[in-house]
Amino acid sequence: MNRIVTMVLKNIWVVPGAWFKLCHYAKHVDDYPELERWQHIQYILRRAITGGNVDLKVTGLENIPKENGFMLYSNHQGMFDVLAIAATCDNPLGAVLKKELYDIPFLHQIAVCTKSYPMDREDVRQSLTVIQNVTEEVKNGRSYLIFPEGTRSKLGNEMLEFHGGSFRCATKSKCTIVPIALIDCFKVLDQKGSKPVTVQLHYLTPIPYEEYAGLKPAEVATLVKARIQEKIDECK
Repeated sequence: MNRIVTMVLKNIWVVPGAWFKLCHYAKHVDDYPELERWQHIQYILRRAITGGNVDLKVTGLENIPKENGFMLYSNHQGMFDVLAIAATCDNPLGAVLKKELYDIPFLHQIAVCTKSYPMDREDVRQSLTVIQNVTEEVKNGRSYLIFPEGTRSKLGNEMLEFHGGSFRCATKSKCTIVPIALIDCFKVLDQKGSKPVTVQLHYLTPIPYEEYAGLKPAEVATLVKARIQEKIDECK
């Protein structure tokens, strides 16, 4: 059985109410505190993860900054990635998403509720605008998630090249960077079946601005990718 179907069926009694509430938040974003919207999203995602027979092993929650805006940079394995991160990070987050994902029902409502941004990588001007907007949001204390590979690797636990431009948000806002290592997350929604599966999510040691100050965005990309690769190698 498709895992998404399993997630829905095992939570069928809460789906209508949770969906209605999510849509209401999305239509009236400014009428509700960000934390309230975020906690409802986490409620939905945590139920989905449990209902989908997913054993999500998480480490490093203590590495998530308690104050000020920061950037999360993660390897990208599949559709489950952003759901796993949102379900486990109690700090409200926005994300930079591919424009194709922004209009998918459910993902769209979450994106609106979290003030996430769709990015068209083929439109340089639009991409620069997104980077500028996220930079200002981080300076103002909000936090964002970016997948610097730009797309799912489709190579299991092997990573694609990290795009240096994704790190301009960090270098311009001078914020703390928190690398994330995802392992086996592609097995959740990017493979057929709904049998129990175990996946890993590791929040790695934060990289303060002082550690990467003076580096070019491409050099920061290399640094962050190396940290993530080290953790993946360690957990193989």
